[in-house]
Amino acid sequence: MDIRILAPTGALGAGFDTAALDRGVAARPHVIACDAGSTGSGPAALGSGTPKLSAQAVTRDLRLLLRARDTLQVPLIIGSCGTSGRDDGVDRVAGLARTIAAEDNLHFRLGLIYSDQPAERLQHLYDEGRIRPLANATAIERKLFERSHTVAMMGVEPIQELLRDGYDVILAGRAGDTALFAALAHLNGADPGLTWHMAKTIECGAACAIPPDANGLLVTLRDDHFDVTTLADGSRLTPRSVAAHTLYENADPFHIAEPSGTLDTTHATYEAVDERTVRVRGSRYIEADGYTNKLEGAELVGYQTVIIGGVRDRVVIERLPELLPMAKKYFDAKILDVFSGQVDPDSIDINYRLYGTGTVLAGTEPTPLQPQELGVLITVTAPDQGTAHAISTFVAHASSHLPIPE
Repeated sequence: MDIRILAPTGALGAGFDTAALDRGVAARPHVIACDAGSTGSGPAALGSGTPKLSAQAVTRDLRLLLRARDTLQVPLIIGSCGTSGRDDGVDRVAGLARTIAAEDNLHFRLGLIYSDQPAERLQHLYDEGRIRPLANATAIERKLFERSHTVAMMGVEPIQELLRDGYDVILAGRAGDTALFAALAHLNGADPGLTWHMAKTIECGAACAIPPDANGLLVTLRDDHFDVTTLADGSRLTPRSVAAHTLYENADPFHIAEPSGTLDTTHATYEAVDERTVRVRGSRYIEADGYTNKLEGAELVGYQTVIIGGVRDRVVIERLPELLPMAKKYFDAKILDVFSGQVDPDSIDINYRLYGTGTVLAGTEPTPLQPQELGVLITVTAPDQGTAHAISTFVAHASSHLPIPE
């Protein structure tokens, strides 16, 4: 059994080389699949419904993929439409697909899968004890679902249903990246361990290539192994680069959770076939006792004004641990004074991020840094934009005049 799967890019709208796509199409894949979203950019896309990537960039990539699908007459699967996978994100990409079809005289049966979760349904599941926080996450309260926009990350099953029904183009809401590539292979009876490992390997396109880029990969899935091949000029794959991708977005490189079970790569082997192709064997899949879906939600916490500055004075840098708590007390008093008590300082968040001194690791930097200069990002969050801007005016002014004993 040979099942060929084309992953043309890591994210719809990220762009890819047309020559690399042409190589993939020439291999006559049985399905084209592509992710279109992520939580990697934060909650804004889910909360606001605004995609990360522009309609122009998405249209460019989508047009090429729809033409490729038309040439091959195979399914095209796109997941997490609109970055977050919200229902309106699916509708937005569907609108682009219909426009392209009309302009390019393309014909296909279009299937849409939605993943928005009504608050009432989530509260019912919560009352039944069927919703629990992820490890190390904060507790969930029932009222949270009324305040948030929530999607559920789907596995392969909804996609397989539309494949069985003969849809040519499937646009899905929030979906596990791997589910897009595993769905057809599972329908054809492929080994589940190899299938999920293959899907994990190609979920981000050529992110596991050397050098990593936005281009594509081609997989050939067989009974006892799969071969993964990079498609772009100047790129290559090694056993290490392919194996390393199991670390991507995972705390454990050997056990990767999916809705229906866990991919176990403990005994997987990686072998270089040539400079562009790696062969993988030995993965297995452990079915779970129950089926789980990850919920992702975002709620509006306020409106922000951003202040950007910089410090290049050793005395100021060394005094910042004392200055910033003092500034917080000053701003609380200033807010009460300026707004005559009508704005509660507790409803305002003034956050300083000092870039260059352990900001990314947020206090867990193993080696203290001694920067010559710091970039300062201050975000003022308030219940409305006008208040955020008004407070930012004196925050910006006072922050550049904090008193220093020296």
